[in-house]
Amino acid sequence: MLSVYTRHHPDCKNAGDKTWRRCSCPKWIWGSLNGKFIRQSARTHNWNEAEEMRLRLIQAVPPPALPAPQAAEPPPPVTPLALPPPAVQPHSAGEVLPPAQKRPRVTVKKAVEAYLADAVGRNVSEATLEKLTTIFEKQFLPWTQAQGFEYIDEVELDALLNFRSTWKDGALAKQKKQSRVIGFFWACVRRRYLIENPALGLGRVKVVQIPTDYFPPDEFQRILDATETYGDPRGGFIPIEDLRIRLRAMTVLMRWSGLRIRDAIILERHRLHGDSLLLYQAKTGTPVYVPLPPHVVGALESLPPGPKPNPRYFFWSGNGKPKSAVANWQRAYRRLFELANIRRPDGELKRCHPHMFRDTFAVEMLLAGVPIDQVSLLLGHASVKITEKSYAPFVKARQLQLQESVRNAWNSTQPPSRGPENGPPVPSVTQQKHSGWQVIRSQKKTGTG
Repeated sequence: MLSVYTRHHPDCKNAGDKTWRRCSCPKWIWGSLNGKFIRQSARTHNWNEAEEMRLRLIQAVPPPALPAPQAAEPPPPVTPLALPPPAVQPHSAGEVLPPAQKRPRVTVKKAVEAYLADAVGRNVSEATLEKLTTIFEKQFLPWTQAQGFEYIDEVELDALLNFRSTWKDGALAKQKKQSRVIGFFWACVRRRYLIENPALGLGRVKVVQIPTDYFPPDEFQRILDATETYGDPRGGFIPIEDLRIRLRAMTVLMRWSGLRIRDAIILERHRLHGDSLLLYQAKTGTPVYVPLPPHVVGALESLPPGPKPNPRYFFWSGNGKPKSAVANWQRAYRRLFELANIRRPDGELKRCHPHMFRDTFAVEMLLAGVPIDQVSLLLGHASVKITEKSYAPFVKARQLQLQESVRNAWNSTQPPSRGPENGPPVPSVTQQKHSGWQVIRSQKKTGTG
């Protein structure tokens, strides 16, 4: 059985659905034909043309010929002694070949272990490996055991739909988890554990994109003011004033560098060169720097030591895992946001989290007119499409173009206004902009202005 699937480009918005037909990504054919596994390009971007090629491949392979009847041979004579088996002779034309040995079935546990071991071998990040372990080792494997599935080929589409119904995540998290489930079953197909991928039948998870929220200047100042009253002065690992200074320095660092909270915590001191901070090393080998305001550089250079100071880092002791340090700082920011008490115009409490400092960095850059491709480079995004997905509403140039288009539409749908009786039409504001000040001067000279 042969099937057609879409091999999406990395930046295709339908990359999670290999059955999507209407994109311009290349189409491929895969499956089993007369016991032989086939995966090849259809050499087209059109789904219907790929289907025609699939049918031609099926029709081009003749059905297997039936074996010719063999003449009955007399049974060998019975001897009292056990003779060794005869040597295997090469098969002649028309002779029936022995059936091919079937591959053993693979258990769900073995498939999950092989997939996670391959993830370790591919050097995926620690955060990604932790997510894969949670999905397949802590969720998928216990669920299959509860459902009575022992082998991976027993998990079909209906079972996966049932598994997806147990997810309690948000829409975006569900979408990412489903993409990882599809990738897991593709790995099973490549290992020949399965003939086809049952997860391809899962429908797309609809995600409503919520505009990115950020801290305007007045709200950011309220957060900085809250650091002055943060903490309990009755005691702690470090003096309360040092604790407030470190929290304020972390806040301004994330706001003016765009670093994630984890990257800010494990920031090494040697990456600060004067007033420029080395963000990362680009794939081309070119270092990417971001200038920092003087007050941010001063806050980092005069940072008081933490509970277990390490001369290599600004904020981290270097002991344990960064994940534990991130959890400690996130708890501190939850208390800080409670003190700031930022509310929306209708009085509702605004949901705040540390990642919004990175969003504030990106939004303020875009509102200042910095091109989105440069902002994408500073944020370290793999593609500018990722930046557009989150911050497109804040691109200043695009908003100005939209506003200008709307004003042009007003002028094209309204009758031209006239000056004095029997005078020529008065140019609109947009027309005056494009024609320059000579229009106004000519109106003054002729008295039509």
